[in-house]
Amino acid sequence: MGYSSETYMQAKTALERQRIKNEQQLEQRRQLLFSRSPRAKEIEYAIAKTSVAAAKAVFGGKDLKMELAKLKLNNQALQKELADMIAGFGLPANYLEMWYRCDKCRDYGFVDDKICTCMKALLRDIEYQKLNAISPLKLSDFDTFSLEYYSKAPSSERPVSDYTHMSMVLGFCRRYAREFSENSRSLLFQGGPGLGKTHLSLAIAKAAIDSGHGVIYVSAPAILHKIEREHFSNKTDNETEQTITECDLLILDDLGTEFTTNFTVSSLYNIINTRMITSKPTIISTNLTISDLQEKYNIRMISRIIGMLDRVEFVGTDIRQLKKMKAKE
Repeated sequence: MGYSSETYMQAKTALERQRIKNEQQLEQRRQLLFSRSPRAKEIEYAIAKTSVAAAKAVFGGKDLKMELAKLKLNNQALQKELADMIAGFGLPANYLEMWYRCDKCRDYGFVDDKICTCMKALLRDIEYQKLNAISPLKLSDFDTFSLEYYSKAPSSERPVSDYTHMSMVLGFCRRYAREFSENSRSLLFQGGPGLGKTHLSLAIAKAAIDSGHGVIYVSAPAILHKIEREHFSNKTDNETEQTITECDLLILDDLGTEFTTNFTVSSLYNIINTRMITSKPTIISTNLTISDLQEKYNIRMISRIIGMLDRVEFVGTDIRQLKKMKAKE
């Protein structure tokens, strides 16, 4: 599954609007030409009449071959006169033809029952909009991730400085995004708040969308609350849970901040476990330490989170706080 049914419906609606716009623009071009040359309107009407005359000739008693040849010559003369007129005004030769945003599919989104490249691009654009709407940041990319707030001083907790460590994290995330596929490993982004977990996960999301994959970015509290509402409202389709378990890449942010109940823990386990079983990549980010996670979740959950996700540790000092301090200076 690349995209949700809602995304496809939005794309279909956008293409329908584009086709209507194409027709409106053609009509505007026609009326503009007619206002400059009434003769152009006469020619267009005469060309239409030759088509009607040709149809009548087929069912008439006249010499069909001779009549059609005569109509063809008349039609060609009219077409040439109109083409010369359009060229004389300095307009493009296809001025009175429908202009499509995509000539391959004519703005229907499919070519021979196969999805067109323009449709793929439109689906990606819709996913961009969704991510921008639901994420705490605008859609991020790697070039806007700054290392200047990470200390270059030696660290007592690891063999390299925070700056060097996060440089390696940035490089790892770039490679992961560049090589992303449906067989990519799942990741656990773990570290305190304000260290860049959301920024880099969104940068990976952007790269994955660019390569044609369906990405869903959600916070754990928001999505679990939505699933819980659907469940207790007796909805039977479980659309939300199905969508996030089937997408190409799920990014689950703020794990551990959700309100914990038996239902939320069970739902969370089902989501993670289903994606692990089907080998679908998942990126989970959390501010909790490993020991905090072990205290919060049961053994089954921990075995999935810690045992089956590659841990990427984020280090340093809360960048948001550092920026506030710098702004006050």
